[in-house]
Amino acid sequence: MKTDELIDMLATHAGGVDRGYARRRYGLAVGAGTACAIVVMAAALGPRHDLARAMLLPMFWVKLAFVASLAMLGVAGAWRLAIPAREVGAISRAIGVVVAVMWVIAAVALWRSVPQVRAQLVLGQTWTSCPWLIAGLSIPVFAALAWAVKGMAPTRLRWAGGMAGFASGAVAALVYSIHCPELGAPFLGTWYVAGMLVPTAIGALLGNRLLRW
Repeated sequence: MKTDELIDMLATHAGGVDRGYARRRYGLAVGAGTACAIVVMAAALGPRHDLARAMLLPMFWVKLAFVASLAMLGVAGAWRLAIPAREVGAISRAIGVVVAVMWVIAAVALWRSVPQVRAQLVLGQTWTSCPWLIAGLSIPVFAALAWAVKGMAPTRLRWAGGMAGFASGAVAALVYSIHCPELGAPFLGTWYVAGMLVPTAIGALLGNRLLRW
């Protein structure tokens, strides 16, 4: 059979396309991955013991808004990169703006503090564990997103893998924030971002292998 005849046959017998399938698949992946991260966090770490009191502090909601914004942008970016010929320039810039805003808040906090406590504001009490716990919680989210993205025929595999990694890291940071006792902007702008960048780098490195279809 000639190539033209094969194309004509496939086009003639092609069935209807379920346009909602990809969206449902992606939504299922995000929901399942997030649920798994919540279960792992609750079982291994648990919410912070003074969560009710912390929720009365403005900085708790600033932290939550920071990680929730990055999670939504990352999930949206991974979705767009999973579809051929979609651009994510605006989403990437928005991610940069959110991080920059936190850095500005952190810079103001450091400027207003005495020199003796600036290192403590950056390091907090959990800097050695925070990024690795975020990276660990991102594993089920990344696995679910990689499954969904691979089934959507991405063309820029490294970029798609990196954005899926960033999305999983941001979702993990959102889940981890319920446990984390840190509220300082210098800490959040340093170690939370570092925790998100770990799965971002891993996703970019593994994208060509994991997302090939």
